Amino acid sequence: MQIHALGLEDFCEEEYSLIGIHTALEDYKLAYLLNKNLNTRFSKSQKNLEFENDKNIASFSIYNFSSKKYDFDWFLIANSFKRENQTESNELLLTTETRAYLIPEKKKVDFFIKISGEVDVDYVESAVSKIKNIEQVITSYSIDKNTLKSKDFLIF
Repeated sequence: MQIHALGLEDFCEEEYSLIGIHTALEDYKLAYLLNKNLNTRFSKSQKNLEFENDKNIASFSIYNFSSKKYDFDWFLIANSFKRENQTESNELLLTTETRAYLIPEKKKVDFFIKISGEVDVDYVESAVSKIKNIEQVITSYSIDKNTLKSKDFLIF
């Protein structure tokens, strides 16, 4: 009699495609330009993606768009969170800046677009090329999610 054991990864594997974007734009400006160039309708989510560790909270902004035509959910996710720390030393107020990353192994990526569902490779490549044509975007490219160590942070 053959026994097959199911692991947790058998149930939690979500199908999605991932695009990395390098830009100096703020999240709301990027969402606007993506809406204009990709015919999407990204809107700011009610809640940010928040993580807490060692008494520090990192909050990453999320914009989402649901395509009823193709039955895909799109998410525009910031990869970094900037926190200012103020300390008082000898009557001086010193400010330092700490950055936290959603996907630490991709620190140079400013934003991710996650497209949930089984998406055709040509569809993703078409979106990548349209994003590259946005003047304020430095570059964009498709990311193989299986190469990421921190991909669990993208499951929400």
